[in-house]
Amino acid sequence: MTSNPARPTAKNCQTMADVRREIDRLDRELVLLMAERLRYIEEAAKVKQDRNRVRDEDRIEDVVTKVLAESDKVGLAREVAEPVWRLLIERSIAHEYVRFDAEKSAAE
Repeated sequence: MTSNPARPTAKNCQTMADVRREIDRLDRELVLLMAERLRYIEEAAKVKQDRNRVRDEDRIEDVVTKVLAESDKVGLAREVAEPVWRLLIERSIAHEYVRFDAEKSAAE
């Protein structure tokens, strides 16, 4: 991700109010991105034909590897990135199972 000169940076914050305002802004952006990501998970539940394919260990490790590589590029500590993504993946898989079961029940 490249730096946008119009976008505030952490170093530009002068007060705790500035810091909190920017964290709140980032949280709103993260919520939007997570909602978008979950919509793709829901589509995966529709596409997959076999419940045993919902959890894909190779894909999990591929995602984590990519996230850690990207984290290294942008200075996000691996000890933060990895557990956050692993939890995100686990909760996404749990949600996908629920959606998969609902899709297949509706089709019967």
